[in-house]
Amino acid sequence: MLWRVMVSGVVVAAVVLVAATAFGLLRRWRDGRLRAVDDGRLRSGDLGAELGERATLVQFSTAFCAPCRTTSRILGEVAGMVDGVVHVEVDAEANLDLVRKLDIIRTPTTLVLDADGRIVQRASGAPRKADVIAALGTAVA
Repeated sequence: MLWRVMVSGVVVAAVVLVAATAFGLLRRWRDGRLRAVDDGRLRSGDLGAELGERATLVQFSTAFCAPCRTTSRILGEVAGMVDGVVHVEVDAEANLDLVRKLDIIRTPTTLVLDADGRIVQRASGAPRKADVIAALGTAVA
C-alpha cells in the first residue's frame, strides 16, 4: 500500500513539473514578441496624445513595472530614428477602460499603430529593438 502511495506521489510531481516547464518555456518564447493583430483602431482622444504621421508606438505601463523602463527607452529610441513616428506611454492604472477594451493583461504591452490608428502589431513583455523596427516596417508600408 505504501508503495502505491509513493508511486502516485512521484507521478503527480512529474506531471506538475512537466506542466510548469511547458508553461515557462511557452511564456519565455512569447515574451516580447510582436505579432500581427487586427484589434481595431485608436484615436488621439483614446490615448490622450497625438498620433504620429506615419506610425505610433503605444506602450501600456505601470509604476511598479521594471521592464517598462527598458521598453520605454527602446520605443523612444526607435521613434527618434524614424521620421513621423511617435512613442506614447499610457498609464494602465489610470486608463482602466482602455486597458479592458484592448484586453491588456500585463505590462509592458506594446501596440504598433499605422498612420490611421489601426493596431497592426502587439507584444506583451519587453520587445527587442530589432523587432520593433521590423514591426514599424509593416505599419508604414
